[in-house]
Amino acid sequence: MTTVTRFAPSPTGRLHVGNIRTALHNWMLARKAGGRFLLRIDDTDAERSREDYVDAIREDLAWLGLEPDGEERQSARLAIYEAAFERLRVAGRVYPAYETAQELDLKRKIQLGRGLPPVYDRAALDLTDRQRAEKEAEGITPHWRFRLDHTAPIAWDDGVRGKQKFDPAQLSDPVVRRADGSWLYMLPSAVDDIEMGVTHVLRGEDHVSNTAVQIQIFAALHTAGMAGADAAANLQHPAFAHEALLVGKEGKLSKRLGSLGCDAFRERGIEPEALIALLARLGTSLPVEPIADRAALIASFDLGTFGRAPARFDEADLERVNAAIVHQLPYERIADRLPAGMDEAGWHAIRPNLETLAQAGDWWRLVTGPIEPGEFSAEDRAFLAEAAQALEWSEDPWQALTARLKASTGRKGKPLFLPLRLALTGMGHGPDMGELLPLIGEAEARARLERAARG
Repeated sequence: MTTVTRFAPSPTGRLHVGNIRTALHNWMLARKAGGRFLLRIDDTDAERSREDYVDAIREDLAWLGLEPDGEERQSARLAIYEAAFERLRVAGRVYPAYETAQELDLKRKIQLGRGLPPVYDRAALDLTDRQRAEKEAEGITPHWRFRLDHTAPIAWDDGVRGKQKFDPAQLSDPVVRRADGSWLYMLPSAVDDIEMGVTHVLRGEDHVSNTAVQIQIFAALHTAGMAGADAAANLQHPAFAHEALLVGKEGKLSKRLGSLGCDAFRERGIEPEALIALLARLGTSLPVEPIADRAALIASFDLGTFGRAPARFDEADLERVNAAIVHQLPYERIADRLPAGMDEAGWHAIRPNLETLAQAGDWWRLVTGPIEPGEFSAEDRAFLAEAAQALEWSEDPWQALTARLKASTGRKGKPLFLPLRLALTGMGHGPDMGELLPLIGEAEARARLERAARG
């Protein structure tokens, strides 16, 4: 049986870090099994869905390297949902309900006031045909609920949470269709999973109760005669796994996490490999490491390592991983993003000093100039004048220069190296001078030393 996973965002906004983590884990689950990863655009909410967000989702997944093996859009599948709904209606598994939002809210408050769970009381099931006709004659259009079967508990073995069991009597019959005919999440999602042959659903733990309801929807659809791409595998429903949600570094659910998307990460210079390396293992027992090799990350992916505790997302950790990833990036991978004139030797020289690739231009100016060498004491100016005379080009000009000056002046350590670095780069720290000096070149290096010696 081919493993098929799916990522199902609603195009009502940009992908945020929580969405990205869900997409990544579904992609990894499919790739490790040699299966398929599908993108399903959940755009049944016509008022809130936007085409520019659909484009942004595709672009973000491409930037992350999580390109799907297939794509479906719910807005193009409305006829399929209509047919499934009619099957359930004929089977008596969906029913019309006429309460307004205000009436339902009042019912919930009364139940809570009595110490009862705020579960829908199924009053609509007690209406006679005449009462329903009277309500519709009054212009009240019903919404539709799925009728849960209360005869047996709902149970499944969750890939992260282990054995799960729900009493359906403690759950409300979910609304699957609004009064205006539009769809809510529950039914179309189950229909699509059947039709698209989805074998594994990995999502956040906030969907656990939804899963309990959807398991009955899957069963009702199969009983009503619906068979999709998973029919040959004889699946009653996909395998479910619910991972812990992300929280901020303070240990609380953070609204900021909802604003951290691929666009924000790109603006900050975060590499997609860094985001992948962090999110791949966040919330698992495996260490977060700056692993740029996706094959290695996929090989170590295992739902058995996922914990139940909230997964803590810390931007400082992302920046740390990003810097380490940047230090691994080969020249050919990022040559088109480097400053003009920077060759492989230049990249190798400045790479250890970078936190983001965008900083490459600042460090490259140490080579291209101009630089401000600063002010030196009279003693250091004399030392730099001697250095300008002692500079001779060789295979390793920095080693040759410092060895010659150490022998002639007796200087060593900081008094030897710091004035030279300041005169040549204008900075007291930075890339290895053994790599940097050949890039500056003999003529420019001598000119900088002479200029610093003059003060």
